[in-house]
Amino acid sequence: MRYILGIETSCDETSVAVLEGRSVCSSVVASQADLHAQWGGVVPEAAARQHVERLSPLLQQALDEAGIALHQIDGVAVTNRPGLVGALVVGLAAAKALAFALRIPMVGVNHLEGHLYSAFLTEPNADIPFPHLALIVSGGHTELVLARGHGDYTLLGHTLDDAAGEAFDKTARLLHLGYPGGPEIDRRAKQGDPHAFAFPRARVEGWNFSFSGLKTAVRREVERLQGQGALDEATLNDLCASFQQAVLDVLVEKAIAAAHAYGVDTLTVVGGVAANSGLQTQMRAACHNMRLNLKIPPPKYCTDNAAMIALAGYFRLKAGERADYDLDAYASAPLGE
Repeated sequence: MRYILGIETSCDETSVAVLEGRSVCSSVVASQADLHAQWGGVVPEAAARQHVERLSPLLQQALDEAGIALHQIDGVAVTNRPGLVGALVVGLAAAKALAFALRIPMVGVNHLEGHLYSAFLTEPNADIPFPHLALIVSGGHTELVLARGHGDYTLLGHTLDDAAGEAFDKTARLLHLGYPGGPEIDRRAKQGDPHAFAFPRARVEGWNFSFSGLKTAVRREVERLQGQGALDEATLNDLCASFQQAVLDVLVEKAIAAAHAYGVDTLTVVGGVAANSGLQTQMRAACHNMRLNLKIPPPKYCTDNAAMIALAGYFRLKAGERADYDLDAYASAPLGE
């Protein structure tokens, strides 16, 4: 099986990729961030419509950049869970049509598994030893996963309320910094004092996370500052820095402790928040001190993309997995199911 086509439409990025074996030949992404910025978050119906409009042109672009024709595709991997059902259905319908027309195998991929495999895209054909620990941090997920092998995962912990990326976006909306808020908070945090405000670190039991209390603490502080007329640019930067530090301290502390507890020597950090410069700096320092190997994908593979879906599908197709045409879309699905 030479060429694998990947399709990703789980939320507000439409993406198509072509892999030759494990090597990325093309990976194109059309973001809807500008569209959803007017509402301050993703509107599911609008996202689905955009996927319908953009998928076919992106498919052709991915094939052109890979330098191959459609009939050369040997297999299709498509995200079918978890995500916005209306958005997932668009990609799923396209994958089924291609698989049927080309008479090639198709496989459904869990979006979170795709993020796990994005770590393998740190370099061409990178091999990450099993078992290893993965920290998945994105707009919808914050999870610690023990990966024992291809398709063999154990969920150790997850967020009990807001995901880390969700907390970033909600805080950015509170501070009127636009959508998505993570990159702007990261930018401002570099100019602020991370110790200016003593925001709480929620250290819940086990390997779980909680960020709703932090978000509430920021809101109360903003209301206090606004009441005093003291919310200037410098203070805004300090708020961003202090908020971000509170999130990063918990993420790094939990990930390092879990790696030690399970005796692994490799840690991967994946998902949209993995592109945060503060998280990367702090995690690298912590891993260096603990003599852990750290793998973080390039920024283009941290956010939602079809290359990671195609790579996850490559290993599933290689193992003989095949999906029928009744493959369905699911809004929620734990990793491993």
